[in-house]
Amino acid sequence: MKAKNKILGPRSLSNWVKKQRQSGKKIVFTNGCFDILHAGHVSVLEFSRSKGDVLVVGINSDDSVRRLKGPTRPVNTQADRALVLAALESVDAVCIFTEDTPYNLIKRVQPDVLVKGGDYKPSEIVGREFAKKVVRFALLKGCSTTNIINKVQK
Repeated sequence: MKAKNKILGPRSLSNWVKKQRQSGKKIVFTNGCFDILHAGHVSVLEFSRSKGDVLVVGINSDDSVRRLKGPTRPVNTQADRALVLAALESVDAVCIFTEDTPYNLIKRVQPDVLVKGGDYKPSEIVGREFAKKVVRFALLKGCSTTNIINKVQK
């Protein structure tokens, strides 16, 4: 399947998830900005995919990233970030969300497993009430888009 075909709008994603669920597949969801793809991102995506049959990745829109990370971010556009993620073998579907959190997208997907970074306390994980199970992932030390940007700027 071509990467661009894995990028779905919210309605298309709902239909896709419904078909996956009807065929007995376990749905996993994770999210992030995924601005400059790095080893930490690959690790969390592969970990997430290992927790079920299909992986849905929510990514923050450009406006959402700016609100969360500041006026100089994102480095890559939402279209580019979505395409790069969709090209990865571990990712089955990508959906861009415009809000600051993926709450509405998680509510729409109702994942079997919700994966979030270990830097979040369980009580801080947005949308946890819509998932059957929440799993935290231990982040790779030193792997972050901010660290990459800081290195390049030095």
